Amino acid sequence: MADRIRIVDIAEELGVSTATVSNVIHGKTKKISDETVKRVQALLEERQYIPSMAGILLARNDSRIVGVVVNNHEKYEGKVLEDAFVSASLNALLFELENAGYFMMIKATQDWSEVERFASMWNMNGMVLLGFCDSDYEKLRARMRIPFVVYDGFFEKDKGICNLTIDNFDGGQQVGEYLRRMGHRRALLLSDNDICVDAERMAGFRNGFFDGETDYLELPMNREGRYHIYQRNLERIRACTAAFAVSDVYASEFMHFLLGNGVPVPGEISVVGFDDNALCENCFPRLTTVGQDAGERARMAVRALQRLWRGDGEPMEEMLPVKLIIRDSVRRISDVTFSGK
Repeated sequence: MADRIRIVDIAEELGVSTATVSNVIHGKTKKISDETVKRVQALLEERQYIPSMAGILLARNDSRIVGVVVNNHEKYEGKVLEDAFVSASLNALLFELENAGYFMMIKATQDWSEVERFASMWNMNGMVLLGFCDSDYEKLRARMRIPFVVYDGFFEKDKGICNLTIDNFDGGQQVGEYLRRMGHRRALLLSDNDICVDAERMAGFRNGFFDGETDYLELPMNREGRYHIYQRNLERIRACTAAFAVSDVYASEFMHFLLGNGVPVPGEISVVGFDDNALCENCFPRLTTVGQDAGERARMAVRALQRLWRGDGEPMEEMLPVKLIIRDSVRRISDVTFSGK
């Protein structure tokens, strides 16, 4: 197989600069004579020069590239792109961006400095930040020249940052109300923190479960550590008739632990998760959870970026509704009638 023809080879053969050849390839010919343009184009065709797509994209002012940066949080244990919520979000974003005529590039990092570097390296049109719960969004906005939108960020309103979120409080409240209707009066809350969106979900739960008792078990970031916590607190866990985990991953993992330790689900303990990812239908029993529309959230992201590119008003928070999806992991334990607050 012959060596690939390079720009420098074309330039040397014609006696012109590499910049001239590159400008002809990328259509920047205003300052180049027609004769030189024709000579360069003829030799490019003769030598069957194949341009680098990356080079063409980077040379444009409008690269049509949107970067998606995912928070590679320690809780993912090096497998962030395998997480069901993250993968569903990326899948939806990929197709929505392609439908709008854009390319998607993905980076996973915990380092804020890499976000700016990633954007500038690839001459991006915009970015989507996924999974960050940090106060550095304002610094990033001040230092980056391109617009970005945030998936489910957590910061004060009116910061001039477009945050695409879901109604986390209402999702938790729907779970609390449902378990209360099903006769439960003591529930366990499972999360690895009590800040940001997890705090909203648990606050909503307590609001909906208002006359019941709640216990909170803070979980370690690694799976092995969580199983140790469950084992050490098994008696405390069994004092509850229901558990609400702030993610489907934690909920399905918790159910696996219970069933492996002779605790029937939902026979003894009912379990509810959050997100409605692919795990829910594949669990046994199938997991009751709070659903969010990944496709609509991706469409929100594309529409928000398009508004920012056009300069149509200030960025804003957009909130998607959520709904409880009832499956098999919750049982009724009494005939208590729900009357509301």
